Amino acid sequence: MFCVELTFSEDPRRLEARPAHRERLSALYEQGEILASGPWPDDSGALLIFMVSRERLDEILADDPYYTAPGVEVTSVREWTPVFGPATNS
Repeated sequence: MFCVELTFSEDPRRLEARPAHRERLSALYEQGEILASGPWPDDSGALLIFMVSRERLDEILADDPYYTAPGVEVTSVREWTPVFGPATNS
């Protein structure tokens, strides 16, 4: 499992790429590859929790232009091992 944190700048061009990005996230959710995703309440960035290998995550990030759109920065990619929650069957 991996957590990806994004930081957003004031550049409005990222909003042009957001609808297609959200469609991709919806498909990944339906496929069981993403547990949850969403922006911070102040729209300064977002958190995405993927249930994939690092290799698959790299493919996802490379295939979605949102992650390299002006105004979007991937600031953190961290492996995560939850103790409780739906992914742990606890």
